Amino acid sequence: MPQATVVGSGPNGLAAAVVLARTGYRVRVVEAAARYGGGVRTEAATLPGFVHDVCSAVHPAAYASPFFRAFGLDRIDWIIPEAAYAHPLDGGRAAIAWHDIDRTAEALGPDARAWLALVRPLSRRIEELTEFTGSSLLRLPRHPITAVRYGLRMLEQGTAWGRHAFRTPEAAALLAGVVAHANSPLPSLSGAAAGLLLAAHAHAGGWPYPRGGAQRIADALVDDLRAHGGTVETGVEVSDLSALDWGDPARGDLLVLNASPRLALTLPDVPARYARAIRSYRYGAAAAKVDFALDGPVPWANPEVARSPTVHVGGPREEVWASENAVARGRVSETPYVLTVQPSVLDDTRAPEGKQAFWAYIHVPAGSDLDATAIITERIERFAPGFRDRILASHAVTARERPRINPAEIGGDVFGGAFTMAQAVKRPAVSPAPWRTPMPGVYLASAATPPGPGVSGMAGWHAARTALADAGRHVHLDDVFA
Repeated sequence: MPQATVVGSGPNGLAAAVVLARTGYRVRVVEAAARYGGGVRTEAATLPGFVHDVCSAVHPAAYASPFFRAFGLDRIDWIIPEAAYAHPLDGGRAAIAWHDIDRTAEALGPDARAWLALVRPLSRRIEELTEFTGSSLLRLPRHPITAVRYGLRMLEQGTAWGRHAFRTPEAAALLAGVVAHANSPLPSLSGAAAGLLLAAHAHAGGWPYPRGGAQRIADALVDDLRAHGGTVETGVEVSDLSALDWGDPARGDLLVLNASPRLALTLPDVPARYARAIRSYRYGAAAAKVDFALDGPVPWANPEVARSPTVHVGGPREEVWASENAVARGRVSETPYVLTVQPSVLDDTRAPEGKQAFWAYIHVPAGSDLDATAIITERIERFAPGFRDRILASHAVTARERPRINPAEIGGDVFGGAFTMAQAVKRPAVSPAPWRTPMPGVYLASAATPPGPGVSGMAGWHAARTALADAGRHVHLDDVFA
C-alpha cells in the first residue's frame, strides 16, 4: 500500500487526506498545533462556556463546494440564517442581504432593480459559477455564458463605474461591505470578484455555519479519514521537509503540503525556476482579530441587525473604501471596516444561556502588532451604543502573532497570499495544474493554490486528484464518495 503524508490539517489538507485514504493510500496527517483543523478550529478563548472560532466562522463556500456536497453536507449540522449579512449605518438605518433576494431588493427601494440585475443572474447559476471559480483559471470555462456575465459585472464593480451602480447609501454599503472581504484596495477587480461571488452565495445556498463551531467541519473530515485507516498527529511542527521521512516517490508515496508553498523550498533539488516562482509569490495584508464574551446580545441601534450572524461594521461605502485603501498604503484607518460574526444569535451552544460569543477582525498591514480591541470596540459602539458595557472578557490576536497559531498565515495573511487578479492566475506558479510541483511525488494543497481562500476543500481535492492522475488513476468526486 503506498503512503501519503499530509503536512497541515486545515480543511484542504484534510480533504486531500480523505480522498487519498478512500483511494487506497495509507495516510498520515501531521499538524503543528495542539489541535487539528487549521482555519476551522474552535477553542475556548475567553471565559468558560464560551466557544470561539479561531479563524473562519461562516462558510458559504463550504456549503456550495462540490467537494463537501460529494462528501455529504448532512454530516454537519448547518445553520442557514434568514439574513445572510447585515450592514448598519448611522441614524439607526441598516441594509440587510436576506437569503430571499426579492426581500432584499424590496427593502432597497429605488435600487431594487439594480440589485436584482447585478446579483440574480449569478445566484441563479451558482453551481456554474462555483465550477468556474473553483479551479485554475487557465482553462476553458465549462459554462462560458456564466463566466462572461461574472466577468462583466467584475469590470463594472471593480472600477470607478461601480460608483454609479446604486442611488441609495444602503445598496452601496451592502455591496461595499461584502466586497471588502477581499482585503484589497477598492475599487479593484479582485475585490469585485470576491464580493460578487459572496453576494451570489447569499441569495443561493445562503451563508451557513456549523452548529457548535467551525471545528465541526474538521471533525467530520477526521472521522472519515480515521474510518479509512488514516491518522492525525498533532504537535508535530515541520519546518524543514528534508528532515521529514515521507516515503519513496518511486514507490508511489506522496507528500501533500497544506502549508505555505515556501515550505516546499526546504526540499532538496528544487528546480531554480520553480524556486524563483515561489519566492516571488506575494503575501498580502493581514487580520487583527478579537474574540469577545458578552453578557447579552449586541445592542444594535437597528434591531434587524441582530437577526444576521454576519455583520459588516463599516459605515457608508466611502468609509469602507477608505479603510481598505489605508491598509493597502500600510496604515490603519481611524474608522476601519470591521468584519464581525455573532454566532450565538442562532446557535445556543456557543455561550452560556443569555450570553453571547462575538468574533471580530479588522484588516491591518502585514506583521502589525496592533491590538485591535479598543478600535473594534469603539467602531461597534457607534452602531450599537452600550456594546462596551456588555463585554465580560476579550482575547486579541495580532497579525504578528497569527503565524504562531497557523504557520501558513505569513505575516498574518489569512488568505494564503495576496488576493489580486495577477495571483488568481499565478497561484503560486503559472500552470494549468498548480497543485503539482516539479519535485516527484510532492503536491500543494493550500489556499495558495486555486481556488484560493475560503473553506471549500477544493484545493485539497485538486491536489489529490492530480496526484492520482499522475499515477494513472483518474477519479471523480462522486466515485470517491460512492
